[in-house]
Amino acid sequence: MAGADTSSPLIASRADLIEAMERGSKPADQWRIGTEHEKHVFHTNPLRPVAYEGENGIRALLDGIEKETGWHPFYDGENPIGLRNDEIAGGISLEPGGQFELSGSPMSDIHGTAAELAEHMRVSKKVAAPLDIHFLGLGVTPIWSVDEIETMPKSRYAIMTDYMGKVGSLGTSMMYRSATVQTNLDFASEADMVKKLRVSLALQPVVTALFANSPFADGRDTGYLSFRSHIWLNTDNGRTGMLPFVFEDGFGFERYADYALDVPMYFIIRDKQYINVAGESFRDFLAGQLPQLPGEKPTIKDWEDHLSTIFPEVRLKQFLEMRGADMGDEAHVVALSAFWTGLLYDEISLEAAWELVKNWTEEDRDYLRREVPRLGLATPFDRSSIFDVAAQTVGIAEAGLVRRNRRDARGRDETVYLSPLEETIRTGKSPAERWLDKFRGEWNGDILPIFSEAEL
Repeated sequence: MAGADTSSPLIASRADLIEAMERGSKPADQWRIGTEHEKHVFHTNPLRPVAYEGENGIRALLDGIEKETGWHPFYDGENPIGLRNDEIAGGISLEPGGQFELSGSPMSDIHGTAAELAEHMRVSKKVAAPLDIHFLGLGVTPIWSVDEIETMPKSRYAIMTDYMGKVGSLGTSMMYRSATVQTNLDFASEADMVKKLRVSLALQPVVTALFANSPFADGRDTGYLSFRSHIWLNTDNGRTGMLPFVFEDGFGFERYADYALDVPMYFIIRDKQYINVAGESFRDFLAGQLPQLPGEKPTIKDWEDHLSTIFPEVRLKQFLEMRGADMGDEAHVVALSAFWTGLLYDEISLEAAWELVKNWTEEDRDYLRREVPRLGLATPFDRSSIFDVAAQTVGIAEAGLVRRNRRDARGRDETVYLSPLEETIRTGKSPAERWLDKFRGEWNGDILPIFSEAEL
């Protein structure tokens, strides 16, 4: 198997596929909180997207942060495409359109998450300021089309861009002009994973409504509160969605592995080069029948790479990834992790959340995912609106954080980080609706002020 990742063993049986996820199980005292967020980047003089090369480009930003932090660059060919902090397992990477992503370190509490984010933004803005690079906290770029945004030099993105044109109408918009914030959480066992996955999948549309922050695209009001979430409805139905099989009796790691085997592949990596296998079957790969590498069989690393190319509303790897929220300001980034931690890391809250959603049907969940991007908290549901569910879940999360009782140096517990959501519940308006009020009022129909007001 010349050129394969020789540090990764061959897949010997179906048990290896399952074990790649199951080994994430850990006792509650080892559970951690990971927060990832993507920031759009732009220049102001003149207003335009940021290219990769050039004295004021993304590469220069990476170089400056490397010097400031001592983090180590990693490459695609000769191009640095991110930085790793090997000491605490954090890192910076580039999304296809230059969205600048922090993959946060696993934290024991939300106070650590908040401190990490504050330090990351301090360093990033310090380096970016002389380059006239600015960061925008929105779910979708408000004015630029896909064609106006330069592709970052990552080989996998060329493969994905070509394939996206074959499987959905807005896949390249997802890649190049959307940005999200994501919370990653642990599970104790298969049963714990199943319960957490069911609760979090059912509630992703509620989170989309609470964090809706992308009403604009192409210089106009799109008619959606989360245009980012609408984009995902039109990306690639073979690897996205609400995973109805998760709610079926008998669901567990094996059933998820069966699902993943049927998700078309994007690429495999050999000799640090990406081989385009877009649309091919991992089942065929297991049988040594991949047309691009006849007779060769996959390694565990190949399977783990494949799992990372699946994009449901909640993704299962060795932890659970919550994927339903638009990028927002710093307070909303931390609030997302506080919300999910309060719901899923406290047994009483987890059970209360399950009671709230357990009788929802597949049709209910699909309806919410379909309608929430447009209607947000006002989406009609169960003789009222999804607002009522959102208010209940914020309350359940708050109670969970109170019971966790993790205090910072000032004696505050983690409930302080829910304040952005409490404001949304108090006013009944998501961030997107507040932007629309300004757009229709003090901005007089001009979108450009959002570049200063939503700047991080």
